[in-house]
Amino acid sequence: MKHALFAVLGAIAVLTAAPIAIAVPAYAVDDIEGADAPDLTAVKAKIEAKDYKGALADLRDLAQDTQQADVYNLLGFTLRKTGDYQTSLTYYTKALELKPDHKAAHEYLGELYVETGDMAKADEQLASLQKLCPAGCEELSDLKQAIDTKVTK
Repeated sequence: MKHALFAVLGAIAVLTAAPIAIAVPAYAVDDIEGADAPDLTAVKAKIEAKDYKGALADLRDLAQDTQQADVYNLLGFTLRKTGDYQTSLTYYTKALELKPDHKAAHEYLGELYVETGDMAKADEQLASLQKLCPAGCEELSDLKQAIDTKVTK
C-alpha cells in the first residue's frame, strides 16, 4: 500500500510539473537580449551621421525603459564622442556587467582608454577581445589599430 501511494504521488508530481516545463521557452545562452531587445536602427543612423546629441537623447529614453547591454554600450559610445569620458565609462561597465562577452563594449571601452591615455587598460580590453575572438574579429582589429595609432604618435 505504501508503494502504491508513492507511485500515485510521483505520477501527480510528474503530471503537474510537465505543463510548466513545456510552457517555459528555452533561450540560447548567447542570446541574452532575445526578441524583446529595442530597435536601435534609428539610433545607429544618428550615430552614423555623427548626430551624437540626438542619439544620446534617444538612448537615454531607452535606458529608462530597459536594462540592455547594447543600449548601455551605445550610450557609452555617444557619451565618449561628446567628451563625457567619466559617464561613458559607467555605461560601458554596465554593458559588460550585463553581457561580459559583449565585443563592441570591450572595443569601445578600450578606445576610451586609448583616448584618455590609459594604455595598460586599453591592452586589457585588447586581451579580452583576443580571448573572445581567437580567429579575429572586427572589434579586435579596430581596437588594435587604435592602440597602434596612439603608440606611434
